[in-house]
Amino acid sequence: MSSHLRQDSAVAKVLVLDDDETKRYIIGSWLRRAGHTVVEAVDGADGLALLSAAADTELPELAVVDVKLPDMSGFEVCEQIKADPRTASLPVIHVSATAVELSDRTQGLHRGADAYLTDPIAPDELLATVTAALRYARARRRAERLAARVAALNSSTLAVYAAKDGRAFAEAAAAGAATLMESPAIAVALSPDNRTLFLASTNGRGQAGRPPRTADSDVTVSPEEPRLLDLLTDQVLGDGTGTHTAVLSGANWRALVGDEESSRADVFPHEVALILARTKRGRPPVALAIDATALAEVDDRELLSQLAQACALALEALRSRSEEHALVLTLQRSFLPDRLPEVPGAELAVRYQPAADDAEIGGDFYEALETPDGLLLAIGDVAGHSLKAAMIMGEVRHALRAYAIEGHDPRALLERLDALLVRLRPAMTVTVCLVLVEPGARRIQVANAGHIPPVLRYPDGSTRYLTEHGPLLGLNLPHPPAVGHDVPADSTLLLLTDGLIEVPGDDLDDSLNELGSSLSRAPGEVEDLCDVLLDTFGKGKTDDIALLAARFH
Repeated sequence: MSSHLRQDSAVAKVLVLDDDETKRYIIGSWLRRAGHTVVEAVDGADGLALLSAAADTELPELAVVDVKLPDMSGFEVCEQIKADPRTASLPVIHVSATAVELSDRTQGLHRGADAYLTDPIAPDELLATVTAALRYARARRRAERLAARVAALNSSTLAVYAAKDGRAFAEAAAAGAATLMESPAIAVALSPDNRTLFLASTNGRGQAGRPPRTADSDVTVSPEEPRLLDLLTDQVLGDGTGTHTAVLSGANWRALVGDEESSRADVFPHEVALILARTKRGRPPVALAIDATALAEVDDRELLSQLAQACALALEALRSRSEEHALVLTLQRSFLPDRLPEVPGAELAVRYQPAADDAEIGGDFYEALETPDGLLLAIGDVAGHSLKAAMIMGEVRHALRAYAIEGHDPRALLERLDALLVRLRPAMTVTVCLVLVEPGARRIQVANAGHIPPVLRYPDGSTRYLTEHGPLLGLNLPHPPAVGHDVPADSTLLLLTDGLIEVPGDDLDDSLNELGSSLSRAPGEVEDLCDVLLDTFGKGKTDDIALLAARFH
């Protein structure tokens, strides 16, 4: 006999509801001799009150109900039992010495009974019916619980894959284990950059089928010494891959994770089930710990193993994204100038701030170089966020340098860049603003191909956007001549990309006005000015930001 079949046929607590004391005694004695625990009720109200007052863990698993009761029929009792969510799965066996017709039995079954026995009832018949009803009810409850836990596994898997950093990942993993296994849980994981070890713990018990707990619940996360993960790995997984589980004594667990006063040491009162998972050799694993009593069934171990494997895969994906982002960011920075030219009459400062770690890389760029006609300042943005955008940014910047050194004016530079994009990168567009600072730094020429306009701050603090512009690059359209502007001494010119000021849902004109107002109050030194603008507008942005400021003496 399988373990599930033995469990499903095991003895139970049975409610016997009958107003006839002799019948209660006879049925109760049969059940007790078979090993069952019997509780008795004399009428419908008494039986329903008994069920209502019982704790969930103390509810009977089956009810034997007489059809003819003094206060209500057994049919009504059965309907009320089945209507209550706490007792809806409770099997009900109707018994009767008088309601023995086919219509009676049919009515009883239609109104919720799981079986219907009529006198004379043989002991073996009653016990076999009880066993069958218990077996079916327990199998159904087990299937429902497994379905709820599979749903919890799916929710937990989604939660760990949605984590954006190591702290959020550890929290989601601990909450997922607590929810799935209905146990206190601890998760230990190294951050994607392999620099910080996070330990997340929860003393609460999750409920299978509900979403995992999140940051506003009882899950606590703290940085830990990386050595802790090494100790756990040596204990269970070694240098292997896959998932491995070990059951540790409380003393062994406390020796691994901390002394008696540590909050993480007293999460589990007795034995601890520790599971570690690793997807690639040489990579840091993920560790999950729960109360060992939660692993009572084979299904429990399998579900926990699947969660641990999902956590390992999610962390590996997070680690790969982090490594890719760092690689592309390094590549993108290699496309940008490594120094700014020193030109008499002009003081330059630049800032480049990449998008948030979880955002794709963009195509923002800047340039400052000396040409035969003066100092050329440029800022631009390739449409899109991807490695391709960063590569095109590098191509445009290098082409701009080559054309500028040849001595072309700003309008001619835009026309050549446009032709290059149309031929080599069709369907890609780029915005570029070029500013040629003529020798002596008292006059500039602005040629703008669809970019955010530069803003000029005059010595008295007033600001003005230089709004003349032409079409984006890549559209094969003619570009207007550059527009000249005089720049008095102590004027400051700011070129920027839209990542600094653009906020989804906000009007761009309002953002430009706010920037102009802030620029008028910003420090005179261009380095300090860039820092203030980034601190004011650059926090929490999901797009790259580039600033190029020039102060004319």
